[in-house]
Amino acid sequence: MRDTRKKTPMWKAIAEALRSDLAEGRYDPGDKLPTEAALAERFGVNRHTVRHGLSALVDEGLIRTRRGAGAFVAATPTDYPIGRRVRFHENLIAAGRRPEKRVLQIEGRSSTEGEAKALQIATRRPVCAYQGLSLADGQPIAIFESLFPLDRLPEITDALSEISSVTEALQVVGIHDYTRASTRLTAVRATATQALHLHLSEGDPLLRSSGVNVDNTGAPIEYGRTWFAGDRVTLTLET
Repeated sequence: MRDTRKKTPMWKAIAEALRSDLAEGRYDPGDKLPTEAALAERFGVNRHTVRHGLSALVDEGLIRTRRGAGAFVAATPTDYPIGRRVRFHENLIAAGRRPEKRVLQIEGRSSTEGEAKALQIATRRPVCAYQGLSLADGQPIAIFESLFPLDRLPEITDALSEISSVTEALQVVGIHDYTRASTRLTAVRATATQALHLHLSEGDPLLRSSGVNVDNTGAPIEYGRTWFAGDRVTLTLET
């Protein structure tokens, strides 16, 4: 006799199998899934069928795909408040995340006209440029560059070379408290270098935060720029 039972389409079966993998914790938020080619081999189908199954999980918000990068388990965006006291480690710990910083470069150089204006120093005066990568639970969420006026903080370069935390490094050089004087938010596209560090594709959306921190006398001691991965951070403004 002919089997008249309705068969499940293969793309639905693939979506269900991957859904079970996620539910069982085989992949953590932010993890990359196997390639379409690997999934096609696993399920014995063509890549088009795999792509159809992945699309269903994208619609459900379980995974996210990036052109040229693959499919990733969707991570809950990290809440990151921006107020008068912006502290990276404290913000992430308060959000229940594990903070981490990786130093990319620390160098002394001359300030540009815009940087000098923000720091209230003369153009071409020396600054310490501290560039790094911020991570939450091991996942990169932002690239940052902090600039410090060396005329005011001559020992900051040595402090940052020993301590990755800006707050702790500032304490070493005598700045025991500081506050945010201004913040500017701008939507931008990831450059090739930024995309590489953040595990994104070139042109993906980023949110750039520019801000000036001042000491208790009102003198600027840091001009910071941070490029946040748009799908991994929810910025909240505190008054």
